[in-house]
Amino acid sequence: MIKVKVHSKALDSTVEISRVIGHVKGSKNGPTLIFMGGIHGNEPAGVFALKRVFEQIGSGKVRGSVYGIAGNLWALKYGERYHKEDLNRLWTVNNMANLPEKGQPTIHQDQTEQVEINALIQQIIDQEEGPFYFFDMHTTSSETLPFLTVNDSLLNRNFTIQYPLPIILGIEEYLNGPILSYINELGYVAFGFEAGQHDDMASIENCISFIYLSMVYSGCINKDHCEYQHHHDILAKTTGDVRHIYEIYFRYAIQEGEDFHMIPGFYNFQRLKRHQHVAESNGNPIRAENDGRIFMPLYQPKGEDGFFTIKKIWSPFLKISEVIRKYRLDRLLVYLPGVKWIDHNKSGLLVNKQIARFMAKDFFHLFGYRYAYVDQNHFKMFNREAFARHEEYQNEPWFS
Repeated sequence: MIKVKVHSKALDSTVEISRVIGHVKGSKNGPTLIFMGGIHGNEPAGVFALKRVFEQIGSGKVRGSVYGIAGNLWALKYGERYHKEDLNRLWTVNNMANLPEKGQPTIHQDQTEQVEINALIQQIIDQEEGPFYFFDMHTTSSETLPFLTVNDSLLNRNFTIQYPLPIILGIEEYLNGPILSYINELGYVAFGFEAGQHDDMASIENCISFIYLSMVYSGCINKDHCEYQHHHDILAKTTGDVRHIYEIYFRYAIQEGEDFHMIPGFYNFQRLKRHQHVAESNGNPIRAENDGRIFMPLYQPKGEDGFFTIKKIWSPFLKISEVIRKYRLDRLLVYLPGVKWIDHNKSGLLVNKQIARFMAKDFFHLFGYRYAYVDQNHFKMFNREAFARHEEYQNEPWFS
């Protein structure tokens, strides 16, 4: 079993961990929770939070199973975001179809980490009973309030609205290959938690509170088995007037060889004005295209996402989309000109670009479809509702 030492600048402390940071098996049947920390090696807060929680919880209070998994062990050891490729961009359909078996040669250390994590996840799914919940804990390079990043399925929405946190939908349209998108495609509840700035002590405390709230909301522990109100208040007090559901509508993608720099001082959820100077590319200004809020501005040397911009979702829009998806009204979309099923399994839509120009993205979002792949003449859109394992969660108290 490989063990590495991981250092926290916030705590000025080092711990030794292996892939499984901790595992608790309760005496009663219940859900299986899988928490991941350190998918990026410069984000150790989730690792230290899991270490602390597993020192505190006992099996007598737990229903089901709780796992804490370390992400990129090599990167955590060296405090680097990744080795050759971002581990949180490797979980694409093509990569997973060609992923080596455990013990077979890999092309670099990041793929080795991926092979080992994938094998462990499959082992847990095979050995444990559901329902399964996956949580991926991160931190950011800029100052931020804690928030949730959620792939837009009704299962994810209904579970995550329990948290006193802002929810960001739509990131799957802009990022290719995150581990959570892969797990959502398996049909499970899976979403991300961003706890704060990388080296801020509060990020570790936020992760601890997130872990305890997640165990309560999933039915793994009772509220009186942890300081529930304390953990709830830690997260709630930070979010204030931004505790809403937001949609990503723009991503600035950094090109290979580009000299990109954010203007200092931006932080998550900060309001932007149209034409505001937010960054520079090769010495030229980058300005906001519309009013909105900035999201995840990049203040670290590694990364492909310069910044995102987000907007609040109109609450009736969410209600309408819930009804549309519940009754599978997406089957009517193929009667529109330029829209057809990708295959006989009806796994996605092929939409002619010329037609799509007259249909806003928001229209397809109502039906649960997200732009996933683009070729010269078409958009390929996929609906996570088609994969969701609703029957495995239907008896959970939050389901309806």
